[in-house]
Amino acid sequence: MTLFDHRRQEIQEQIAPLATRMRPRNLEEYFGQTHILAPGKVLRRAIEEDRLPSMILWGPPGSGKTTLARLVAGATGSHFEQISAVTSGVKDIRAVIAGAADRLGENNRRTILFIDEIHRFSKSQQDALLPHVEDGTITLIGATTENPSFEIISPLLSRTRVYTLEPLSDENLKEIINRAISDKDHGLGLEKISLSEKTMHFLLRVANGDARSALNTLELASKSTSPDDSGKKHVNVETIEESVQKQSRYDRLGDMHYDTISAFIKSIRASDPDAALYYLARMIEAGEDAVFIARRLVISAAEDIGLAEPNGLTVAMAAQQAVSFVGMPEGRIPLAEATIYLACAPKSNSAYKAIDKALEMVRSSRDEPIPNHLRNAPTTLMQKLGYGKDYEYPHDKPDHFLKRGNLPEAIKNHRFYKPGNLGSEKVSRQRLTEWWGDRYKRE
Repeated sequence: MTLFDHRRQEIQEQIAPLATRMRPRNLEEYFGQTHILAPGKVLRRAIEEDRLPSMILWGPPGSGKTTLARLVAGATGSHFEQISAVTSGVKDIRAVIAGAADRLGENNRRTILFIDEIHRFSKSQQDALLPHVEDGTITLIGATTENPSFEIISPLLSRTRVYTLEPLSDENLKEIINRAISDKDHGLGLEKISLSEKTMHFLLRVANGDARSALNTLELASKSTSPDDSGKKHVNVETIEESVQKQSRYDRLGDMHYDTISAFIKSIRASDPDAALYYLARMIEAGEDAVFIARRLVISAAEDIGLAEPNGLTVAMAAQQAVSFVGMPEGRIPLAEATIYLACAPKSNSAYKAIDKALEMVRSSRDEPIPNHLRNAPTTLMQKLGYGKDYEYPHDKPDHFLKRGNLPEAIKNHRFYKPGNLGSEKVSRQRLTEWWGDRYKRE
């Protein structure tokens, strides 16, 4: 490192954002992720015993992925190289690999290659890492906010361990914020900042588990607050609110999209209207497509409520039409109405099961001949072949019912539909049992 490099590094440290200046310098200063870093945990032991595997750190923004990678390198005495998948390519990877090979051969020092946003690397770029991870030339630490199962190629996944990082708890964030307020060397200690309990609570809420967001918001709020006569800066809620850039981890193409809609539908299925409304609100607040939500309500009405409450499908379709007609934000009301109705309705998946059983039989067996009495007979030839012969019109019979089988002969005793015993379907079961006898009795 030249004198100019050293001077540039000093200046960068002074002007760097608070979140960068307050990075922990050792594992003891690292908050959160105790599920993988507490004493005795596998990753903690691997670091302490200097037998670090290549790994993928998967977690939301501000959960400490980059910081952890740097601390791991420091704790193991490894050389640390960092590249971003957004701005780097195979050429950059090759340069790092060449340096790592020289370093390993000359002084037996390992290299940790940290790749931020590794999910942005193409398949060929990820392929370029494989032999060097395999032979130990580098220890790879990749960071991603996306599900590695979908974004990282299988050969690379098989050569790494995936560690999931969780959003920081409010307790962890509070400790980080207080440390930044009191730290005179790297933090804001010289500015004599004071946060009321109300202001702290608000900052924790808007940070939403993201340490970087919390610290950068605090820094901007501090710069926007004038000191009082005693030199103290009393940062208030209004200043925090003006300083925060509202962020959401909800990505309409990412895991949060699928996880939230899954939680929404499963809460309806579980007859829990409060949980369903909560997940509905999260999707609305994140700007999810209202028609997409309505479409899933229609599916839920058919799949989970079904014939136990046939009006559920009508309500869901009405919500879909209402949302398309009035738009948002008013569309939130019919969405909420349909959500509550479906969550409170009796449940049945008998129609869902029945059609899948029928499809399974159709796909796995030959097309059985349709009974002649059900066939259409528009021509003389068809009539001579017996098409339509002996067909009887059910409406001419008492109760408009004729007890006669209509399945092909080879599967005449097969049963696809098994009625439930809740809501309207209970009445349907009773009616079918009266008509067909034991065929539809409750099992």
